[in-house]
Formats: sequence, C-alpha cells, structure tokens
Amino acid sequence: MSIIFKRTKILATLGPPTSNPEMIEQLALAGVNGFRLNFSHGDYAERDDQITWIRDASKKIGKPVAILQDLQGPKIRLGMLNENTPVKTGDEIILDYAAEHNGMTFPVQYNLAEKVKPGEPIYIFDGKVRTSVIEIVSDTAIKLRVENDGTLMSKKGINLPDTDFGGDILTPKDLKDIEYGLTKDIDYVAISFIQSADDINNLRQILVAGGSQAQIVAKIETKAAIKDGVLEDIVKASDGVMVARGDLAVEAGAEIVPIVQRRIIALCRKHGKLSIVATQMMASMVDNPEPTRAEVSDVANAVIQGADTVMLSDETANGKYPLQTVAAMKKVILYTQDNAPVATLHDEIISLKKRQDAISTAAVSLAEQLNVSAIIAETKSGSTAANIAAHRPNLPIISVTSELRSAQQLALSYANRSYVRPDSAEAGFEIATELKAQGFFGDEPTTVIIVSGQQPGIIGTTDTIKVRVLE
Repeated sequence: MSIIFKRTKILATLGPPTSNPEMIEQLALAGVNGFRLNFSHGDYAERDDQITWIRDASKKIGKPVAILQDLQGPKIRLGMLNENTPVKTGDEIILDYAAEHNGMTFPVQYNLAEKVKPGEPIYIFDGKVRTSVIEIVSDTAIKLRVENDGTLMSKKGINLPDTDFGGDILTPKDLKDIEYGLTKDIDYVAISFIQSADDINNLRQILVAGGSQAQIVAKIETKAAIKDGVLEDIVKASDGVMVARGDLAVEAGAEIVPIVQRRIIALCRKHGKLSIVATQMMASMVDNPEPTRAEVSDVANAVIQGADTVMLSDETANGKYPLQTVAAMKKVILYTQDNAPVATLHDEIISLKKRQDAISTAAVSLAEQLNVSAIIAETKSGSTAANIAAHRPNLPIISVTSELRSAQQLALSYANRSYVRPDSAEAGFEIATELKAQGFFGDEPTTVIIVSGQQPGIIGTTDTIKVRVLE
C-alpha cells in the first residue's frame, strides 16, 4: 500500500512572525522537520526560548525535530553611514575599519586591509555595487574603484569572491556563539563561507573538545569552495552540505548555481551526507499566499535531484504566510515524489564504508524486489539509517534508536521517520508491530525489511537483514 509520507524534509528559519510556541508547534504539525536559528540576528535569551519551544512542541506532537545553529561567519558589512550615498562608475572610495563615514570614506566591520590584494573584486549590497581594489591605503583602509552606478547604505553586506581568508573564517562572534551552543540542545552547526575542508576540521576540533555531539553542515557560498577537488573534500569532511544559493550567486555568478546544486546533491548522495537546498525556494510567499510556478518547479527539481532537505529562509523568518508556505512546499514534495523518480547517479558511485554499504545496498534492493512497505533500521548513531537513505529508496525508512540526538539529526535525513526506544534485540520488529497496530501500514498484511546488528546499541555492528510479515 502507499503511505502518505514526504521523503524530502523541510527546514524552516525562525524569525519575528514564527518565534512563539504556538507557531512553532503549528509549523511542525504542518510539515517542518527542523528549525534553523540564524545567529546573524537575535540574542541568547531569544535563542533559549526558541530551543525550549521547539523541544516542547516536539514532545507534544510526538516527532523528533532537528535544531540547526547557523553561524554568521565572516559576513562582512558596511558600518553605519550618515546617509545613503550615491556612487558612480569611476568613483574612488575608501573602506576603512578604523574610520567613520565621511564623504567617500566608508566604515567597514572587518579589517579588509589584512586580506585583500589589488585587483580583487569586491561586491557591495548583494552585488548591486561592484568595485575592484586599487590599493591598500593603510593598515586599516583600502581604496576601491566603483564599476557601476548605485547607492551605498548602512550595514549592507560585502562579498569578496577572489579573496583568500586563509582559514580565518570563524570570527570572534562565531566563537562566542559556538561556546553558547556547546551548552544547548543543538543538533547541527552550519558554518558559513567555508573555503576548504580545513575550515570543517577546525570547527570539529572545537565541538569535540567541548563535548558536543552536533553534526557540521558546510555552507557552500564561495568560489573557492566549488573548485574541482575542493568541493568533494568538503563534502567528505562534513556531515552535511547546504547549497547557500544567495551568496553563492553573488560570489560566483547566478548562472553556475543550478549546476553546482546538482553536483553537491550528487556528491552528498555518493558519500552518504545530508544535503540541504536553501535560499529563495518560495521567496514570493513572503508577501503572497501562493507560490509562483517557477518556485514550484524549483522545489520539485530539488526533490527529483534527491535533496534530503529543502529550506525556507525569509518565507518563515519574515513572511506574512509561514504556514501556507510550508503547506505549499509539502504539497509540491508529495506530488513530485509520487510522480517522478529520484534521478539516478550517472557519474557517481555510492562510496560508503564497505560492509555497512553492502548491507544498505542489499536491504534497498531486497525491499524493491519484495515491494515491502518500509525499511526498519536499528541504529545507534544514525549512520545505518543515513546510509540506507543515500540509496534514495522509494519508501519510508523507519529508524529506531536509543539516542534522542540521533533521532533528532535523522529528522532531516531523506525518507527517515525516527523513533526513540531502548536498545534491544527486537527493537526493529517491536516498532514495526507498534506502527502496524496504529494503522501506519493499513489493514492488509504488511512486509517490512529490518536492518539490525547482533550487538544492539553498539555503533558499527549492523550486519543483519530480516524480512518480517506483520499480520
């Protein structure tokens, strides 16, 4: 029988319209599987409330929900200006870390003089004002030539597509935010503007030293990160990857984004890592109750490409119709998965740990041959369920784990529905029986595949596939 169950998950960003316990619960009921906390905005008291509200809603509705801490990273901005300032092609302006706005000298919230080189491009205000570096004027100031007419305003973002930050991407603010997150119930930490796998490894050392079990999501939004070889190294070093299409379009060109998105999703599937597609998926719904046809197509394409998760940003953080947006996105996911298969990996071969992947491959193949209703995965860390998900089976993956953290992290993993139960030799069969009694599989006799290990609760011991019939 066909179970109504969306396999691609939804991650929603919290903001003023959605930052209250009632709305968080309604969003989770509407189809949100995880919440993004954007650490570019807000304070820790607000975060404390949001984490409490998310966990309370999760318990109330009985489904694990993921929390993602999104670090700001070196998101460089202009400082406060006295007034909006028009600039024209050919103008020369100064960006100074140690100055206030005065004529054509503009304050900047980062010492660019330590990083940039003459000739490098600098894009201000989401690329609306394009400039190039003429010279380093002092220890804190650089001179730029303006390449198009535009207007500079306070706090507008700056992109430096060709500048090498030399591994220095965790800002003092990020380090403080990480320290806060170490003491909180956080499932994922997203690191912004990474340029190499070293950036992931540096963050992982901090998290491990702090005793955190949070997994790392690498945000791909720089030209350096999408170079041949570098991208795959980043995927392998991380636990998941976010296609951060907004800054990536500014830094590398909008035309490359669809191809990079497809490449990232394929690499994540190859290595069994989480993939998240983000930015402007349903941007028109910030102000309108219906999505555009282009937005519907965008979400559908991400589903067909095999993304684990699609993300909402302004739509739920600042929009007028957050619940309608989630409902519309869920509708697109369900229709697409029922009418179009996930794209096959032509140039990628699933590349996971050999024994574990052999078990996962065999389980998915057997499930398809026997036309079973679900694959049940007994998992401690969540890796068995994630490995099965890498093969993008066309049916639910029911994960049972004794670790609440694993269940919450699997909330964003493709096709996974996770349950927390004590370790036992029959945990998989027991959850299947429980779901059968609740009507999850319908009234007819149901066949399931159970993937388990001879040593329940021990990570890395998955070695057994069983076929069980539930009457």
